[in-house]
Amino acid sequence: MSGNIYGSAFRVMTFGESHGPYIGLVIDGLRPGLPIDTDQIQYELDRRRPGQSSVVTPRKETDQAKIISGVFEGKTTGTPICILIQNQDQRSGDYQKLRDILRPGHAAYSFLEKYGIFDYRGGGRASGRETATRVAAGAVAKQFLKSRGIEIFGYTRRIGEIEIQSIDLDQIEKNPVRSADATAAKKMTEAILQAQNEGDSLGGVIEIQVKNCPSGLGEPVFNKLEADLAQVLMSIGAVKAFEMGDGFQAASMKGSEFNDNFYFNKKKKRFSTRTNHAGGVLGGITNGEDLIMRITVKPPSSIRKEQDTVDNQGNPVKLTVEGRHDSCICPRIVPVAEAMVALVLIDHILMQERLSNESRLHEIRHQIDMLDMQFILLLAQRRNLIRKIAEFKAQNSRKVHDAEREEFKVRQWQEQARTLDIPKDLVDSIFTSILSDSHHLQGETLK
Repeated sequence: MSGNIYGSAFRVMTFGESHGPYIGLVIDGLRPGLPIDTDQIQYELDRRRPGQSSVVTPRKETDQAKIISGVFEGKTTGTPICILIQNQDQRSGDYQKLRDILRPGHAAYSFLEKYGIFDYRGGGRASGRETATRVAAGAVAKQFLKSRGIEIFGYTRRIGEIEIQSIDLDQIEKNPVRSADATAAKKMTEAILQAQNEGDSLGGVIEIQVKNCPSGLGEPVFNKLEADLAQVLMSIGAVKAFEMGDGFQAASMKGSEFNDNFYFNKKKKRFSTRTNHAGGVLGGITNGEDLIMRITVKPPSSIRKEQDTVDNQGNPVKLTVEGRHDSCICPRIVPVAEAMVALVLIDHILMQERLSNESRLHEIRHQIDMLDMQFILLLAQRRNLIRKIAEFKAQNSRKVHDAEREEFKVRQWQEQARTLDIPKDLVDSIFTSILSDSHHLQGETLK
């Protein structure tokens, strides 16, 4: 199955199925020495996990993240980071009677058409369970972004016919639907519970804001920032639409209304726009304003209300889906959406840094650091070999000093230095220090 890897500079691969033993991910592209807060990864997973309130599925998953590579003593090693999350509360038997039924709104039919096989136990890779791996990857990306002052806020803007009338970011984690409007949150909660009682489900709209986003991120053609954002957000299973800034509303506006006029912002010491209809992106590249985007989330397809469908032989079936399912996925999609935005931003930031002189300087210094480390390791190996030579000399009554050998080595070093255009004084100084250390080591061994 292709399409399991995202990113160019910050690459993420996810794996695992809803009812398998584990789901997990591999992150590649972070340089060594970056601090990683495992508690922050767990915090983000806890925001997404099931069983956290009365308006989401009661499936009990602790979603404990286990880092098995790429982090040592709280810092990245520069090697791939692998994180595993164990599946603990599967009830595969709940799906047995559904294995031969084409569920309305479900991925089973399209998977069968493409692959000829489908894991009916919770949906396999098509399950929302897969999004836990995205949240874990996003939690790592968010730490990198936060160190640069960039913050991402997702919240439920609408559920069914109920839409927020104000935005208070401090309210998001204070209500079960993750709404930025406390009054609307109560109505949204009531609407979800009513849909549950009716055996039905509700969709909604999630809005995401990015604060302190730097200008200059994004590519001008196929990898416009909003194009990449649309790709990753639309890759979330329940998402059916995406818009940036005023989005679809722009169709009913005039240019004089939609255009964001520039002025010089003395406080920020840069050019800014008086409005933000474009959502912080012009020509596919960020302009320094807050990023504003929205996604439409469909009602979950697994509902108790009776539906007409067919089995895989074409026979009519009356379907009622039992089990533990979300009646509205919006509250749990919020951290997923934030994570996907974080993956896009970190990828573009790392790519942008490749264009800057500062990044080039860091890259060269990193290469020097690696060479220095190799030099130290080689020096340690050389000293071990000197000790072995000393032991041989001790066993065979040889002297420490071997003038003929040392003269040969001096000529050899100097000849190689001339070939490689290395200053003679530098080579002589290094060789003298190494030779002195060799005499010392052999002298200690021969005592």
